[in-house]
Order: sequence, then structure tokens, then C-alpha cells
Amino acid sequence: MQKLQFALSLLGLFAISWVALSCGAASPVNQGPVQPGQLQSITLSPAMADAQDYPDGQVSFLATGVYVNPAHTVTPQPAVWGVCQKNLATDEVSVTNAGVAQCASGAVGAYSVFAYQLTNCNVLNQCGGGCTVVGTAQLNCP
Repeated sequence: MQKLQFALSLLGLFAISWVALSCGAASPVNQGPVQPGQLQSITLSPAMADAQDYPDGQVSFLATGVYVNPAHTVTPQPAVWGVCQKNLATDEVSVTNAGVAQCASGAVGAYSVFAYQLTNCNVLNQCGGGCTVVGTAQLNCP
């Protein structure tokens, strides 16, 4: 008789534990749509451009964000834009908030156009590095 009581008690504890643990679990049916998650990378297009090949030397770069869920991309990816040359800030090329870059008069050589989005740590150096997700492209000035 004691073995039966022990077995029933153990079975009861198991059933209560199972119910308690399963109450908060979400099933795939009620999880909702898949969220994009965290931004993993940014790609810019065109990847390389010669300013002389564009009307008035204005090159429109387009940022695309790729998220943790690889099926999720955002175009255009909201980003902060900038330009540097040889990892130093420059004013020989300007870029707008919409990603349109233009060489200043007399600018010659290759420049890095970049688009970035800060992550949680909010540290940034002058050419888009630090705790950011950065995409880069090259702009050649005549």
C-alpha cells in the first residue's frame, strides 16, 4: 500500500511540474511574425563609382541592411553617412543624409564612402569604426 501511495504521489508531482512548466511556454502558433532581429551588415551600392561617370559628379549610394534573420533585408537602410580617405576624415568629398556623394573641386583619388548604424555601445571613430555596423564603398574623384 505504501508503494502505491508513493507512486501516486510521485506521479502527482510529475503532473503538477509538467503543467507549471508548460503554462508559460509559447507555441509556434502564437509567437507572431518572425522579427528581423539585430542588424548584422550593411552593403552599399554601387560598391565602386567614378564621379566623372555621373551627372554633375553626384553619385547616389544606396544602403541595404541585412539582419540576423537572413531573409530580412531593408533597402534603403536608415544610416548615418560619411566619407574618409586613408582612414582620415576629409572635406574633399561631401555626402548627404540620403547618401549622395560629390567630389569637391580639386579632389583627386579614391575615397571611402560609408554608412553606419550604431549598436548598443555608442562608440565611434571618425571613419565609421567602433561599435557600429558599417558598409563601405569607393568613390574615385578625377
